[in-house]
Amino acid sequence: MSDEQANPVTVAVLGLGEAGGTIARDLVEAGAVVRGYDPAVTAGDGIIDTASEAEAATGADLVLSVNSSKASIGALRAGAGAVGDGIWADLNTASPGTKKQLAGIAREHGVPFADIAIMAPVPGRGLRTPLLISGVAADDVARILGALGASVTVMDGEAGLAAERKLLRSVFFKGLAAAVVEALEAGRAAGCEDWLRDNIAEELTRADASTVDRLVRGTHQHAVRRADEMTAATEMLVELAVEPTMAAATRDFLIRLTKS
Repeated sequence: MSDEQANPVTVAVLGLGEAGGTIARDLVEAGAVVRGYDPAVTAGDGIIDTASEAEAATGADLVLSVNSSKASIGALRAGAGAVGDGIWADLNTASPGTKKQLAGIAREHGVPFADIAIMAPVPGRGLRTPLLISGVAADDVARILGALGASVTVMDGEAGLAAERKLLRSVFFKGLAAAVVEALEAGRAAGCEDWLRDNIAEELTRADASTVDRLVRGTHQHAVRRADEMTAATEMLVELAVEPTMAAATRDFLIRLTKS
């Protein structure tokens, strides 16, 4: 019998919603002892249900905080004293500053800390969702989770660096998604949603390595004309009774470029 079979790793999962619940179930299937806590969700089959962060963290080799950015600091303060020889890892989508604050709190309690950025949607991937890890305990967390089948990449450096990389991508991806949603809403109001959807799909399909340079160069070179164009686009959305959130923000961004 291997050491892993004789002494399975114990993982506490704080937050058993969509992401945390899926990861917890996969950890159970991978052979870990999983202790769960969520004030709003009852632990599923195979997960030891606990009544608090401290109870879940007691005896855990690794604590995974997967609740929310707003709850992350309170969860750490509530559970840090019970961690013992274990490690605390925060998987919540929070700013680099918040991650550094969490690392400082953990350090005050003598608890090794890691910042984990979840780099893709968890549903459909579970424990194999790409994870980017930074912080003093990054290597140890990667070793524990990697042995359980997780997809992990370690960044050298302090807590907050993994969160920074994730959020930098979010500025683009979430902004792009919001622009597409707003454009299609306007297309629907104008009676040409299908045409616009096909046009967007064609542009995305044609994108290649040169697209980023072309977008950056063109935006700076043609900021004045494009500011006027987005002013007209914003006015059109108002006429269509569509809130021009992304269009107006783009207009204002281009106007700022013309003054720099």
